[in-house]
Amino acid sequence: MTAADAPPIVFVHGTRFSAGQWSTQLAALREEFPVAAVDLPGHGARSAEPWSLGAAAEVIARAVDALGRGPALVVGHSLGGYAALEFARRRPEQLRGLVLAGASASTRGPWTTPYRWVAGLVPRIPADRLARWNDRLLLRQYPKDVVEATVRSGYAFHTLPAAWGEVLGRFDAGAMRHVAAPALILNGEKDSVFRSGEADFARAHPDARVELIPRAGHLANFDAPDAFTDAVRRFARQLPVTG
Repeated sequence: MTAADAPPIVFVHGTRFSAGQWSTQLAALREEFPVAAVDLPGHGARSAEPWSLGAAAEVIARAVDALGRGPALVVGHSLGGYAALEFARRRPEQLRGLVLAGASASTRGPWTTPYRWVAGLVPRIPADRLARWNDRLLLRQYPKDVVEATVRSGYAFHTLPAAWGEVLGRFDAGAMRHVAAPALILNGEKDSVFRSGEADFARAHPDARVELIPRAGHLANFDAPDAFTDAVRRFARQLPVTG
């Protein structure tokens, strides 16, 4: 693959986070690929914007256009993975490949009940208290250089009820039928909840494969940043060249 053939890559963050989630991946990949990370509506620099999956898909589409290199590899984690699936459905011509990270579980069925309960509970807890808990959790579990951009960017707890409220009940493996590009289902080995449907998601797509990050959990790009980045890099290098 020549530099001109290298696919642009757009990273889409998970629940409550922002583009800062991807600081390690952006730094590691930018010499080989055009890269960008977005803030979804209601998150980061777009904190004041109302959440919707449609608006999220448009944010991703604008980021692809801004890179100016044609269809992109979109890497979505958790909430960002489901937003990437919506983008794939709405804008198939802009998609060169898809990485679903921690987003290969059906969001339908009784297992979602605890998530609906959490979505209802979050607005009752002061945001500054939630932010302190998250800062302590991230800085205790991960190296500072991996999470400092996330901590610095703050958290979008106010958007969680709307975001989860729209995603829960909406997605299952059938969403993969709208992905008109190769797909990598990239999960942490220990992410038992969000990898629960990985086999179904892979079977629903004619050109999808599953890869696990050893010993990593749901936040696989924090748990094993080098392994996560390497998986994205290898997948990007294997994508067909667009004409």
